[in-house]
Amino acid sequence: MDIAHGAGLFAAAAGAGGVDAIVGGGGLIMLPSLLVAFPTLPAATALGTNKLVGISGTSTAALTYTRRTPVDKRVVLPAAALAVLCAGLGALSASALPTHVFRPVVMVLLTTVALFVVFRPAFGTENSTLQAGPRRRAATTLLAGGVIGFYDGIFGPGTGTFLIICFTIGLYTEFVASSAMAKVVNTGTNLGALLVFAVEGHVMWLLGAGMAVCNIGGARLGSGLALKRGAGFVRVVLLVVVAVMVTKMGYDQFG
Repeated sequence: MDIAHGAGLFAAAAGAGGVDAIVGGGGLIMLPSLLVAFPTLPAATALGTNKLVGISGTSTAALTYTRRTPVDKRVVLPAAALAVLCAGLGALSASALPTHVFRPVVMVLLTTVALFVVFRPAFGTENSTLQAGPRRRAATTLLAGGVIGFYDGIFGPGTGTFLIICFTIGLYTEFVASSAMAKVVNTGTNLGALLVFAVEGHVMWLLGAGMAVCNIGGARLGSGLALKRGAGFVRVVLLVVVAVMVTKMGYDQFG
């Protein structure tokens, strides 16, 4: 790897940390950057190194958010614990299921999310007076930690966005609070997948550590912007990131 590729990877790590801290989608920046710098790199090693970088940023963003934004610990902590297990199971299954099976489904889901947010301008931008009951909290915990956690381990694109929508709908929270909870659970999904990839020897530790430092800086900046600018800002970034994700996955699937 030459100096230009190294500088590009560190810059990508910082950018990915910022985007991921706000609405998720950092993997769309990190994974292509790793594969450009290392064209022969096995996909599993790219994923494993991405998880090492990602967990640094998501944990930093989670700490930044939760210091200033209340979260429902009755949901978030069990969901994060469940996410470690389910993301690990997803990572173990990753080699058995080809990614082209997931792309069309995820593209439809992300497009549906975008349309829903566009045609419901108030969605996620203001606090609701509704309160989630025990059954709704339990369902949200299982969906966030179990289903989305497994998805992040086996495929991954859009995990942060799906978590934000899950908490906004499930707990009636606005986007900033949902982002805070999403980062806590996303830390769990990254940890579960990272443990599996590490055991299998699919992590470039030295490079990943350097990129992690940049990712942490980006995550602090991104979470700070979200807290300062509010839910309306998060809504706009979410729509932009979803559009980029759908475009990228469409190109990978049909290009």
